[in-house]
Amino acid sequence: MKKIVALFSGEGTNLANLIEKIHLKHGAIVCAITNNPNAGGIAKARAANIPVEVCNHTLFNSRESYDTALVEIIQKYDPDLVVLCGFMRILTPVFTTKIRAINLHPSLLPAFKGARAIERSFESNETICGVSVHWVSDELDGGDIILQKSFTKKSTDTLEEFSAKIHEIEHEILPLSVIQILK
Repeated sequence: MKKIVALFSGEGTNLANLIEKIHLKHGAIVCAITNNPNAGGIAKARAANIPVEVCNHTLFNSRESYDTALVEIIQKYDPDLVVLCGFMRILTPVFTTKIRAINLHPSLLPAFKGARAIERSFESNETICGVSVHWVSDELDGGDIILQKSFTKKSTDTLEEFSAKIHEIEHEILPLSVIQILK
């Protein structure tokens, strides 16, 4: 069975979705790694008996030293694929040149790269919005697109309604991307 390492930073809703749709069906999530010792996703991974490693970025003096430690942890598990599902770190070439990884991003790349993509997309004049899954590269949110799905933003949408649509699409296309890659 193909081995997956999942990286997350927050509540772990996308991690929980991967556990439900992928884990032990299309691949095994052999480890979940977070940079946040208080991340809600830790409990979700442990509930599924998935080992959790906390690599707290605040304990490192540079992005490169953090990425070096992160790469060492990942390599212990020898994964076929690393999935960033809400991992809120800008990764350096220390990571990007050594790890085969995909990232989930809540916009139709190349639009709204980086942080606060949902809010920036919502506040924009764009009517066609959506979600992207892409390969991680040296360029922030700039790797080759694997899968995208769009929807039409309504002028009556609240930020909460808009965000809910984004999360629904995330939960659909991230597992599809992982399955496609691992086949």
